[in-house]
Amino acid sequence: MRPCTGRMGARLNNKVTLLIICSVNEIPDLLFLLHDVARLLRHEADRRAAAYGMTRAQWVILFWLQRQPGLSQKELSEILEVEPITVARLIDRLEGRGMVERRPDPKDRRIWRLHLLPPAEPVLLELMRERAAMHRMATADIDPETERTMIEGLTRMKATILGECRHRDRDVPARAVA
Repeated sequence: MRPCTGRMGARLNNKVTLLIICSVNEIPDLLFLLHDVARLLRHEADRRAAAYGMTRAQWVILFWLQRQPGLSQKELSEILEVEPITVARLIDRLEGRGMVERRPDPKDRRIWRLHLLPPAEPVLLELMRERAAMHRMATADIDPETERTMIEGLTRMKATILGECRHRDRDVPARAVA
């Protein structure tokens, strides 16, 4: 394995140097490439969210609550793969800005259901514009047919990996707690 030549290396904010590991025939390793693209998108989303005085995590919460109103903090923490206390603090900040409110669950008083409030609407519109701009940037040199093929391939990869994880998790016996 050796570093790719040409345009495969890049600088981000004059601080982070990206390096894609390639095989002898100069084809980038798929897993490294997926990781690098995801990292670049996270950095770009962080930059764009900061321009609105928000974090990427707050953006994601707003998007999820728009898609699935009434999620609980626990459900949201599972989706985001973070600890519930992290979600609670993020919700505290969004609640302080008047964008989200906690409502008691009608069936279980221990659970808070999260709902967007009207002040979140203009922010969501801006976030959707930013998301569309990021999509245009990321796919600028990719024709629509190639993009569809990429989406199909990544969707299959995701389904395969999820299926393997579920299968593996189902087959692993529970460990005894001492």
